[in-house]
Amino acid sequence: MSSLEIAELTGKQHAHVMRDIRSLLEQGLSESNFGLGSYTDANGQSRPCYNLTKKGCLILASGYDAKLRERIIDRWEQLEIQSQNGTFQIPQSFSEALMLAAKQAQQIEEQQKQIKAKDEQIRQDAPRVLFSKAVETAKRSCLVAELAKILQQNGINIGQNRLFDWMRRKGYLCSKGQYYNQPTQKAMELGLFELKQTSINKPDGSVLVSTTTKVTGKGQVYFVDKFLSETNVGRAAV
Repeated sequence: MSSLEIAELTGKQHAHVMRDIRSLLEQGLSESNFGLGSYTDANGQSRPCYNLTKKGCLILASGYDAKLRERIIDRWEQLEIQSQNGTFQIPQSFSEALMLAAKQAQQIEEQQKQIKAKDEQIRQDAPRVLFSKAVETAKRSCLVAELAKILQQNGINIGQNRLFDWMRRKGYLCSKGQYYNQPTQKAMELGLFELKQTSINKPDGSVLVSTTTKVTGKGQVYFVDKFLSETNVGRAAV
């Protein structure tokens, strides 16, 4: 079984499977169970891979969790059943060997395309995932002006005033009256904002209560994700 097929079965990146195999070899395991080979990727470049015997697969799987071990073992059982039933046959001629090699190369290419697509999706999602995790663990709410800076750091060109205007038009902030620029009931129920009240003692003895709208950690994730998920950032910010 190739390391590419193992990557596909387990959902691991092929580079990580290769790393795991090299780690085993560095520990002194027999190379006879891990044959070094190569394949051609989607860009037409030659890349290394390993072709593992059943023993090699089981040794590798021993370091994985139970579910991944089960997938690898199930695949070996399928191969053995195919061999016993005659559905997997050793090529009897050079032309049959070429056809089998071409078929295997096509399968490897398809597997590599899927792995490449998965890696690309992970790469694209990484900034959003890292940002979300960072904010979710933060305890501090921020001002709308600070959120505008966070959006700019994520490639979204929108300033404080435009962000306020966008939030009012989208129904997150009240657009008129005494609650102007304060969260709407819908936004508060979603947990996107919180109101901070500050008491100011005036010289005449009266107390002025100032209310400030702040974006919660959940709200920061919500708004950044909403803008990043738009295929046209300009359309989202208008």
